Amino acid sequence: MVHAKIEIIPIHIPAAIKPDDKLDLIILESICKAHENLYDRDIIVIAQKIISKSEGRIVNLNLINPSDKSIQLARKNCKDARIVEMILSESKEVIREDRGVIIVETRQGFVCANAGIDQSNVEDSDNHVVLLPIDADESARKIRHSIKKQTTKNVAVVITDTFGRPFREGQTNVAVGIAGIKPIKSYVGTIDMYGKKLKVTEIATADEIASAAELVMGKSDRIPVAIVRGCMYDAEDKPSISNLVRRREKDLFR
Repeated sequence: MVHAKIEIIPIHIPAAIKPDDKLDLIILESICKAHENLYDRDIIVIAQKIISKSEGRIVNLNLINPSDKSIQLARKNCKDARIVEMILSESKEVIREDRGVIIVETRQGFVCANAGIDQSNVEDSDNHVVLLPIDADESARKIRHSIKKQTTKNVAVVITDTFGRPFREGQTNVAVGIAGIKPIKSYVGTIDMYGKKLKVTEIATADEIASAAELVMGKSDRIPVAIVRGCMYDAEDKPSISNLVRRREKDLFR
């Protein structure tokens, strides 16, 4: 099988995204201004930050009254107690906290630092934070549906955020919301090139697409969107990002 060439096209969005902005229309307008077109089976990759901003997931820390638990945890980890209060409120469980790092399981099921709460590229970032979308799968579905309605093109949508990784330095983009694309490609039961049956090989397709798109995306460059074209993927009408989250009983570190 000969694989097609894959293209990753950056989409510049110069305006700051605000609550209640019609992000689907802004993305389509920006694609047009970039003199690009959409095609069936394109993948639109969108940074979580602009999803959260458009959905009003911005918190004014001046309105937060931290609990005694948050104050104690903040002192221990040299953090703003208001942010710690938000971390706890957005989390199911604190997995580990040490040396200024608080690892939690978020309400969405992700295990990450600080519940994905971010102060970068936010107006008055000393007193405001951006939270993860409540349901990024639903956010992705809405955008995908709108784009199909506006353009007739059947695309997939991947919403991304930057996470750290166990045992590896640096951070990389991962998928936190999906629509129209199966997040994992399983090779379990297939035969390798030497005739051996594969038992565990599963490829995190959505994460790989998210990471690849990050190569052309940039916060400071105002490129929060990219089009990935030519990538082979399995379509799925209503996928769930939860399929990428390792179940607790299989997690050796919890």
